[in-house]
Amino acid sequence: MANSVVKLSLVQMSCTDSKAENVERAVSQIRQAAADGGQVICLQELFNGPYPCQTEDHCQFDWAETIPGPTTERMSQLAAELRVVIVVSLFEKRTAGVYHNTAVVLDADGSTAGVYRKMHIPDDPLYYEKFYFTPGDLGFKVIETRFAKLGVAVCWDQWFPEAARLMALAGAEILLYPTAIGWIDEEKEEYGTTQYESWQTMMRSHAIANGLWLGAPNRVGVEGRLQFWGGSFIANPNGKVITQGSHEEPEIITADCDLNMIDVVRTHWPFLRDRRIDAYQGLMRRVID
Repeated sequence: MANSVVKLSLVQMSCTDSKAENVERAVSQIRQAAADGGQVICLQELFNGPYPCQTEDHCQFDWAETIPGPTTERMSQLAAELRVVIVVSLFEKRTAGVYHNTAVVLDADGSTAGVYRKMHIPDDPLYYEKFYFTPGDLGFKVIETRFAKLGVAVCWDQWFPEAARLMALAGAEILLYPTAIGWIDEEKEEYGTTQYESWQTMMRSHAIANGLWLGAPNRVGVEGRLQFWGGSFIANPNGKVITQGSHEEPEIITADCDLNMIDVVRTHWPFLRDRRIDAYQGLMRRVID
């Protein structure tokens, strides 16, 4: 019987204005995670550059690259060398005028196991993502890798229980949410604790409602008016936070994820069994007027 325990590592980084420096910083962290036994290693959202969406600036499109492209090729070679799965979040240039916020899952042989394009695109102060990113068109799907079946979504997707549910129903064992979220400078003192707790609680609820492991790697450091709040964490299928990063320092967050726990939890809390799939048609409507 295959080993049911998968070691999940999340890389929490600060980013510079140098793509090359960010990539090599991530490579170093991935090597460390692999040396510590990490088998599935997930990077934060848009890891190879500064977060581009604080303003609507056409120059920021220069950070985008094709997939496959230089960054995915570098990470593909690394995945094959270390025999690990790497989840890479990138600013994708699909074609002239069409850009996506994309996650690529590289399997332990370096092949591309799957691609996900961010479906929910925010437009908030300092998070002007609708200016840059076309909504994803690949849907919510499960990406099968050597070590686990992954449900991968990106940042703003983490607020939508429908996405987590669809990935769970398709057979995901671990949900991953590469993230770039932080405090706006003048809001942190009053709202900071509540904002972080809401963010974590929302994803813990996905783990509970679907009986799955969940990991959310987030960036740290100050960029412009944003202080990215780190706090990367891994939760088990009961929603318990197994490990959590700091709010200030780059670090690697690692936990053993026993996939057998999924069945144990789901048979004790049989939410999937008791779903009334005959009664949910209203979910396909924007508002029930």
